[in-house]
Amino acid sequence: MTPSTPDARIDAEIAQLRAQFPRTQELYREVCVLLFFRYGVTPTANKLYQLVKKGSMSAPAEALTAFWATLREKSRVRIQSPDLPEELQTALGELAATVWDRAQLSANEALAGLREEAAQSAAHARGAQALAEAESEHLRQELIGSAAALDAAHAIAEELQQTVAVGRAAEESLKSQLKQLREEQSASHQALEDARQAFTTALEKQRAAGQLAEERLRATEARALLEIDRERVAATRAQKGLDDAQRKLERADERHRAELTGLQAQVSALHHQAGVLEGNRHALEIAQKASSQQIAELRRELHVALKATTEAPKKRVTPANTKRGDLSEKKTASKRKGS
Repeated sequence: MTPSTPDARIDAEIAQLRAQFPRTQELYREVCVLLFFRYGVTPTANKLYQLVKKGSMSAPAEALTAFWATLREKSRVRIQSPDLPEELQTALGELAATVWDRAQLSANEALAGLREEAAQSAAHARGAQALAEAESEHLRQELIGSAAALDAAHAIAEELQQTVAVGRAAEESLKSQLKQLREEQSASHQALEDARQAFTTALEKQRAAGQLAEERLRATEARALLEIDRERVAATRAQKGLDDAQRKLERADERHRAELTGLQAQVSALHHQAGVLEGNRHALEIAQKASSQQIAELRRELHVALKATTEAPKKRVTPANTKRGDLSEKKTASKRKGS
């Protein structure tokens, strides 16, 4: 069944051309010829790609450019002479086209005159058949020559019309390409503007994040300094408590020594209490050793706490009050044993 609409007929003929011309550029060229000469449609790159749908978008553009170049080359009147400049050759070509136009006009006028003369001769031929036949033959020969000239003029006119059509089609193609370039330029400007806006927004976010991080760092430093000051105060207090404990231990040691001296003076008189006093003295020595060990341990812990405070402000040392409480309890226990 033959397709009824022009688009359907074009699709059908393009399907036949696909089988005849498997190469992409040849297929696009034949489709250009089909559209322009058979259907009178000016081919464009988008139209060709919509119909053929083969290759990339540059393929129909290249084929269309080659098609217009071929048409311009074939429709151009050339005056080939190696001695003439190119401008003079072009001018002579235009002059030849003008001569053809005038020749066509003269041929049309001559044909009209010949037709009038033929009518008059036919009227006179009714009275003189022999003379009319001779004159008719003569007029027929002249008419044949005029018809040949008229056909040549028509051929030249058709070529000129094709040239004009090619120029118009090229102009339409250039307009379409210019429009497409403007659209692409507008899209590029819009994409650039969007990229600038996105970059500005991201930069503002980074600046805000940097300021927030700097504020947080300052707050962290302030808290760290406060913690360091607190640890220093606690260390000072611990050192002071340690010094007090050491002085108390020294006084207790002196008192115990005095008591021991008095007890030794009374040993001779108090033999029955010798064992008790000896036991108390031995317990006191043990307590003194324990106190010395506790003092040494407190000093080591204080040194470790001071070192930890300097290296890691966020780490807390063990409160000195607890140590002082333990030390006081041990002193009380020693006194109880001594008494």
